[in-house]
Amino acid sequence: MIETSVLPSGIRLVTETMADVRSVAVAYWVGSGSRDESDEVAGASHFLEHLLFKGTPTRSAAEIAESLDEVGGDCNAFTTKEYTTFYVRLLSEHLQLGLDILSEIMWDPALRPTDVDAERTVILDEILMHADEPADLVAEHWQSSLFPGHALGRDTLGTQSTVRALGADDIRGFFAHHYRPGNMVVSVAGDCSHDAVAADLERRFAGEPGGEAPLRTAPGPEAARLHVVRRPTEQAHVVYGMRSVSRFDERRWALAVLNHVLGGGLSSRLFQKVREERGLAYSVWSERAAYQDAGSLAVVVGTAPDHVDEVLRIITGELELLASHGITDRELAVAKGNLRAEMLLSGEDSGARMGRIGASFLLHGEVQQIDEVLARVEAVGRDEVLAQARDLVEAPRTLSAVGPFDEDAFAHHVASLAGR
Repeated sequence: MIETSVLPSGIRLVTETMADVRSVAVAYWVGSGSRDESDEVAGASHFLEHLLFKGTPTRSAAEIAESLDEVGGDCNAFTTKEYTTFYVRLLSEHLQLGLDILSEIMWDPALRPTDVDAERTVILDEILMHADEPADLVAEHWQSSLFPGHALGRDTLGTQSTVRALGADDIRGFFAHHYRPGNMVVSVAGDCSHDAVAADLERRFAGEPGGEAPLRTAPGPEAARLHVVRRPTEQAHVVYGMRSVSRFDERRWALAVLNHVLGGGLSSRLFQKVREERGLAYSVWSERAAYQDAGSLAVVVGTAPDHVDEVLRIITGELELLASHGITDRELAVAKGNLRAEMLLSGEDSGARMGRIGASFLLHGEVQQIDEVLARVEAVGRDEVLAQARDLVEAPRTLSAVGPFDEDAFAHHVASLAGR
């Protein structure tokens, strides 16, 4: 059973009681991410992801780790462009310990200058690691080209210069502004009681009241068409795609089906034609992202440099075919079946359930029952998918590549990037 409430502190709470499990997963969701940072503090959200588990005035990082290890629990955090999440998962008999740790780090983190300096070095190494990985680098450049000059185009890690410049006072200022109950959701799933968790959270609340979701500016329509980074790599890494719908757009259900048919599964057109039939790439897939006011669809490929032209012709050709002829009844049935199973299988443990209800409550203000979501997918028809395909091919496209070539190697593809 899923229950929601707004606590006196202002925290929004959502719980899902799961029968026959002995675990519980708890998360604090902060409704601010990398897009909510000014250019001067780019990377602050990710910095806080690292810092909060470094301890509180009364509990060190080692003590947090040891107490969770002792009961077989785990903790972690992650940063996205629109939110930051801190979670623990443990046996339900140790729920109070999990609430203690999360509440302490959320309401009274140490944020010591020495910890800031230590984690700065770690994050700078993380940035360098991503820069050394061509697959990460091409994705970062594609995102910045798709949303040029906008925070959605920035990597969540920040840049070397901003991370070096961030001090303890900057971090504390960002924390004080964004980490407030009015900008938070707590999600709990597993062997738990909604009313008991609500009382436990209120008893532990020690933060500043108030807070609200950040105000955001949508990205403009501009997008760079081509970005190439010359690297002496053995494989070419390519991302090709365009803007698509936001997470509130009703067309997102049809886009989910279209994405699966294009490159979302082993039976998808791109996997079959690029890898299985032609042997042109080991990895090829498509993926979609949806934000508050924008979205994207991307095709990601790793292939030999000599095969890039042919792979791009197949990608553009399949997009055109989808826009002119749509998908078949069989493709529609396979996509719906896959999306249904993916959703059901992903909810088999308390951690996955906690993630689903927390993200939904934070981003949509409500939690749809699984059957409601499945019904929306099942209701998608071929005509809706066709309309989405036509919207995609009419949109301007962005191509990013990393490999042993320059921009002139893609000169004959530039015209197609303008869309129809």
